[in-house]
Amino acid sequence: MDKPIKVKYEKKAVKFLGKTEQSVKLKIKEAIKGLTETPPKGDIKPLQGYDDERKRLRYGKYRIIFRLEESNNAEYIKILLIMNIGSRGDIYKEG
Repeated sequence: MDKPIKVKYEKKAVKFLGKTEQSVKLKIKEAIKGLTETPPKGDIKPLQGYDDERKRLRYGKYRIIFRLEESNNAEYIKILLIMNIGSRGDIYKEG
């Protein structure tokens, strides 16, 4: 069996989820779960202007900024770092 991908959230992403209504939060988490599948599910594109290989997942009017990192933990093959979540109009302004 394949090793799972661990999902970690940066502070900005946690803050967004904390102030989002429950139904939207569940749908966003389901979209994030799709990123842990092989191959990842969703409308994914690399973000230009960054050298850390961050990508964005489009989910309706929301954008989920993430990147995959190598894991040094034997339990996990990779770490999916959710860097930020926000609406399309706001997410790209923050950088």
